[in-house]
Amino acid sequence: MKISSLALPHIAKLHAYTPGLQPTEPGWVKLNTNECPYPPSPRVAEALRREIGEDGASLRLYPNPKSSALRAAVAALHGLRAENVCIGNGSDDLLNLLVRCFCAPEAAAGFTLPSYSLYPVLVGIENGGTSVIEFDRTMRLPVDRIAASAARVFFLTSPNAPTGVGFANAEIERVLAGFRGLLVVDEAYAPFARENAVSLLARHPNLVVVRTLSKAYALAGIRVGYTLAHPEVTGLLDGVRDSYNVNRLSQVAALAALGDQGYYATVIAKVQATRDAAVRGLGEKRGWFTYPSQANFIFTEPKNLRGETGPAVSKSAYDFLCSRKVLVRHFPSHALTAPFLRISVGTDQEMLVLNETLDAWLKAPPNA
Repeated sequence: MKISSLALPHIAKLHAYTPGLQPTEPGWVKLNTNECPYPPSPRVAEALRREIGEDGASLRLYPNPKSSALRAAVAALHGLRAENVCIGNGSDDLLNLLVRCFCAPEAAAGFTLPSYSLYPVLVGIENGGTSVIEFDRTMRLPVDRIAASAARVFFLTSPNAPTGVGFANAEIERVLAGFRGLLVVDEAYAPFARENAVSLLARHPNLVVVRTLSKAYALAGIRVGYTLAHPEVTGLLDGVRDSYNVNRLSQVAALAALGDQGYYATVIAKVQATRDAAVRGLGEKRGWFTYPSQANFIFTEPKNLRGETGPAVSKSAYDFLCSRKVLVRHFPSHALTAPFLRISVGTDQEMLVLNETLDAWLKAPPNA
């Protein structure tokens, strides 16, 4: 007997989420997983050293089960109450809890394509139904189609991944006015955007905002995220989450990071400036179609010296960059994304290496 035969039938059909490559050897320019190119606030390391102490005795104790101090800090940051906040082991943990609460075979979860490719994986784990709404190349938000969706919960990534296109609050509010389910606005990249949906929470109890400290706060290795929502939603999430879902050190690090907003304002401004310069360089100087990004990455359509674009051209550029130890992302499985590359915003020096390597690709003979 195969052990796998004991698993639930839908589990055998699952395809796990595929993250970006994480090389272990040195020398790579890593622009493929949207990590912050700068270190976290110095207060983070200081707080971790204090918490661990000389003998690490605090690590023998369980963490605060509700991350209570962190909930209070997040609430204060956004002008809300602690009961509006749930803390998770990264925002992925919270997306998983939302699917667990609101999705089943008879209760569909909705999302757009393209968007975060973890959503269908989480829905598949619950054997849930799906309601998919496709973008076209304009990346205009399909307000009426989302509002008319019969999904129990709908996930909207804003700014969108992988394009970086941000959606205006006026459009999101139009969705909320007509949608009868729970709208989850996944704001992983909101600190880099022009506006965010937090102000809409007061008027729309069917709105959930999901945030992460992995991107703007440079804490991808710490795994902390949070939801902002009506207290009823928070209560439901607390009912299905793991008792100690966020460890002691992650709570301490996140508190220290949130307490140094001045440091992160400088980091965000640097990333935005590098991003905007890169968009101009790719779009205006190279003549590549590039979406206006409100995130910490760029989505661009490579064009070879013959003026050709398409999946084969983007794959050629991707392979050439990878062969020169420059990592970006290519998403070949969808017609809209296949001709593009997603490039995380790095330091100015890393972006210079990227551009020099793209120049070399353009000059290289085919199959080089």
